[in-house]
Amino acid sequence: MTQANNNAPADKAVASAASAASAKEVALKKQNTMRMVRALLPIAGLVIIFALFSYLTNGRLITRLPLAMSTVYVIMISAMGVFFIMTIGGLDFSQGSILGLSAIVVCYVSRYSIELSILAGILTGAAVGAVNGYFYVHRKIKSFIVTICTMFLFRGLIKFLTTEAPVAGDPMLVMWDSTAFKVTATVIVVGIGFICFNFTKFGIYLRAIGAGEKAAMFAGIRTDRVKFLVYVLAGAITGFAAFISAIKIGSVTSNGGNQLETQILIALVLGGMPISGGAMARFYNVIVGSLLYVVLTSGLTMMGFSTQMMQLIQGVVFLAFVAIFADRQSQSVIK
Repeated sequence: MTQANNNAPADKAVASAASAASAKEVALKKQNTMRMVRALLPIAGLVIIFALFSYLTNGRLITRLPLAMSTVYVIMISAMGVFFIMTIGGLDFSQGSILGLSAIVVCYVSRYSIELSILAGILTGAAVGAVNGYFYVHRKIKSFIVTICTMFLFRGLIKFLTTEAPVAGDPMLVMWDSTAFKVTATVIVVGIGFICFNFTKFGIYLRAIGAGEKAAMFAGIRTDRVKFLVYVLAGAITGFAAFISAIKIGSVTSNGGNQLETQILIALVLGGMPISGGAMARFYNVIVGSLLYVVLTSGLTMMGFSTQMMQLIQGVVFLAFVAIFADRQSQSVIK
């Protein structure tokens, strides 16, 4: 009897440990299921929305698909740079101004050399990105505050440069506006980004910083240098996208790149990008999100919705996806 009484506490401890292990296993399975759902939801959403609008527009979305996709190149290329920034936990609201200013430089330089204008656009974007990176990294100002300030600063410069008339490029600039060139350029740029993010230390560093900057620093990653270079890289990528934008009509108005930052943010969130970045970021967020945003916008336009109603619908969808993909365990959303 005494031995049985002595074994009772041990049996209770074993049962308690088994119960705790079972609860952890159930929680882990639930977490993995939710991750799988979050991963598949943007792809399923793209297929469903494309099928829905194809039906509601009586097939016009399919027949006019090349026209609908004409805006995806600039968004997808620019979104890749912002994706890198969001992976480290930052934000960039100056992308529209970067594109507009870079497009103006592209048009000016194209009068001398179209090939050189590509490099000029990239360098202009990189320079603006360096400004963002300097104040964010070295002056320790929150990324959204810095980029909102530079957004207004360079938007004002764009309006000043286009006060009298749109800035026109070389007449031969529009000759570059071919679907083959834009598709090839987009595939090459996005392909390079995919390889760098998934198969090099670059992607590992970005995810590590987004998941925990202090831990990344203790692991030997030069976090300040990486963050600064990411903003420079994002600006350079958008500078190249500015060339894709400029060849469409061969000139730039004061509205060049207007609202691009909003389009990119919506596209990335629709693609499943967590606002807090980190290890949950996946490169397909860029591709799926850009396609989903363009299909949604084109479908609503073909159905005859007003701009106000389109913004309302997009806002509701955006809010729903933010609620789904928000990382509630993150201590800080924006760095």
